Amino acid sequence: MNRLAYLLVPLLLAVAGCTTSEERPAGRAAATRAERPSPFADCATLTTPPASATPVPSGKQGDPLPELTLACFTGGAPVLLRDVQGPAVINVWASWCPPCRKELPAFQRLSERAAGRLQVIGVNSQDSRGAAQSIGEDFGVRFPMLVDQGDAFERALERKAFPLTVLVDADGRIRHTDSTGALDDARLAELVREHLGVEVRS
Repeated sequence: MNRLAYLLVPLLLAVAGCTTSEERPAGRAAATRAERPSPFADCATLTTPPASATPVPSGKQGDPLPELTLACFTGGAPVLLRDVQGPAVINVWASWCPPCRKELPAFQRLSERAAGRLQVIGVNSQDSRGAAQSIGEDFGVRFPMLVDQGDAFERALERKAFPLTVLVDADGRIRHTDSTGALDDARLAELVREHLGVEVRS
């Protein structure tokens, strides 16, 4: 009987120790995920016009943004795209798209250089939350981020491209859609000046 007890005690301790050690890292990982702040800004400002919005340039009027509601990466109320106040530059991207990753820093710089005159908005499409969060952290992306888990925005625009950039005027109308590939600072400044009438140093 004693021999049986000697055999069972180490076995029970091993099982108890294993269970405890497995539970701790899982708990720590869950806590880390919960405490990890989003790199992106809140979306509440998207329905407020920029402080010094530029008047609509003369010329052909574009179509309004689609009647589509997207979630905000940081949570809170979903955003109806028709309520977005321009001028705005909307960048559709995904972490698995190399040109998207290449141009994201230029969009972040645009958001800083044109602050108060236009909004830069991201739409993370067909991506996982963890991958998008990591890219945002790695590239220092801080502008507001909407989430399109499918491709509803692209389908509404009848465009199938990554990356995709949509320029929206102060009246909420689409003035230009670009799918030529990764945009740099100079090209972004040119598009914003030509289609939105906003001067930004490149």
